[in-house]
Amino acid sequence: MPRFRRLDASDVTEKKSSIDLVTDADLLSEKRMTEDFLARWPKALVVGEEACEANPALIGALKDAELAFVIDPVDGTFNFQAGLPTFGTNLAVVVRGETVAGIIHESVLGDTLVASKGAGAHMLRADGHRSAIAVARPVPLSSTVGTISINDIAYEERRRIAGNLAKTKMAFAYNCSAYEYWMAATGKVHFIGHHKLMPWDHLAGVLIHMEAGGLTARFDGTPYLPGDITGGILSAPDRESWEEILRDVVFA
Repeated sequence: MPRFRRLDASDVTEKKSSIDLVTDADLLSEKRMTEDFLARWPKALVVGEEACEANPALIGALKDAELAFVIDPVDGTFNFQAGLPTFGTNLAVVVRGETVAGIIHESVLGDTLVASKGAGAHMLRADGHRSAIAVARPVPLSSTVGTISINDIAYEERRRIAGNLAKTKMAFAYNCSAYEYWMAATGKVHFIGHHKLMPWDHLAGVLIHMEAGGLTARFDGTPYLPGDITGGILSAPDRESWEEILRDVVFA
């Protein structure tokens, strides 16, 4: 947090586009987290966005690792460097190809969502209060609030999906997976969808959303697993809602 709203232009680097950025905060925090995990679990695999820029093979190693930590210390870098408080920290624990724990930390207010496989999902407030969380109740498509990220697809497909989002009550975009999964898992929005699948963006949030009672699956209906990087992903309150949004928004 010491670099939030204190970055100079020289602290921000453009990677593949004007919205795909990395800051000194991303690099330093990922390095520190990696060192801390390996100090305690020397044989673990640590997979972070910036490390995978240098070694893409790390993603493929996830499905076979005995123990892996998947981290994104500053998810929502565009927002972070712009001084917007909509960014967070993602952490997923993967054991032999299965996500067994997930954490999303809201960096500004200090609240945290946590989930472990089969044990539900909870919010831990900065003041220590703990409460169970749940996804929204299903509603007709015309009453839904949600988003389908369209930044990483071709223009014609973006235009088609953007038009289909008019069938919902309200569409929004945070440009931050941590915040989007937070909103979906706590019942503030009904659905979120993404075409780009990177484990540091999705593994923690998917587990939290499903432990909060929701359904998340790839566009072809198969489960989202560590190591998956293609196929698109959609989260919704239940199977019926998931199928309706996929049919009438994503593919219509």
